[in-house]
Amino acid sequence: MTRVGFCGLGVMGYPMAGHLASAGHSVSVYNRTSARADAWVAEHSGTTFPTPREVAANSDIVMLCVGNDADVRAVVMGPDGVLAGAHDGLIVVDHTTTSAELAREISLACSVAGVGFVDAPVSGGQAGAINGALTVMCGADSVKVFADVEAVATAYSRSCVRLGNAGSGQLAKMVNQICIAGIVQGLAEGLAFATKAGLDAHAVIDVISKGAAQSWQMENRGHTMVDDSFDFGFAVEWMIKDLGFCVEEAQRNGAELPVADLVLGFYRELYADGAGRLDTSSLIRRLP
Repeated sequence: MTRVGFCGLGVMGYPMAGHLASAGHSVSVYNRTSARADAWVAEHSGTTFPTPREVAANSDIVMLCVGNDADVRAVVMGPDGVLAGAHDGLIVVDHTTTSAELAREISLACSVAGVGFVDAPVSGGQAGAINGALTVMCGADSVKVFADVEAVATAYSRSCVRLGNAGSGQLAKMVNQICIAGIVQGLAEGLAFATKAGLDAHAVIDVISKGAAQSWQMENRGHTMVDDSFDFGFAVEWMIKDLGFCVEEAQRNGAELPVADLVLGFYRELYADGAGRLDTSSLIRRLP
């Protein structure tokens, strides 16, 4: 049993913390909206604290899954943040998708405080979190710290891999989002084409998903795209944030992202039309 703190009980964090409790760990939680933390404790037992500082003081590992770079800074380095409650042996794990620059900044702050750090963004969406089948991409300067985190992360993951030093997890997540952006746009165009051609798009999906065009997006989003159903999954506004990190990092490292940059513009169009909370597969709505 490990004393695990979890800060951020959104659509991902809530079930992830639940899997930790089910695995037998002693879990304490913090959420900006305290009613959400109270609901989690009522469902899973455990303890709720009013600040990340108190969570850290009572944990061996503190995990975060919050909104953006600013949220991570506040939760980790704020006056009542995790580092304010730091103690020998503490490890901080950030499951938030952030910039790689922030991951390195947090890693340095943790090192100065004598605290271990792992940037560990996840892939698999809400369904993966609920089913305990997330893929965790990690960056950690210490192999031992990563090993300690990996042993705990098995509660909600099917794969947890260290890809290098701090920031490497976030860079790998960027690769993931770059690939997804192109795949979803291609799927949207293909299904829109099938409809214009007078084909039964559902039947087309069933056929081509058995061949080289098969993808997770096709199998899990193809039929719902045809049905114009998008009230679930990974939101457009989140993808805008993630692809923004990709484009910014590419400007620093010299990579070219013509497709990702184009699709980012498409997502911004959807957001401007009020579709920010719809699933990323709503790209098909742009096509007449």
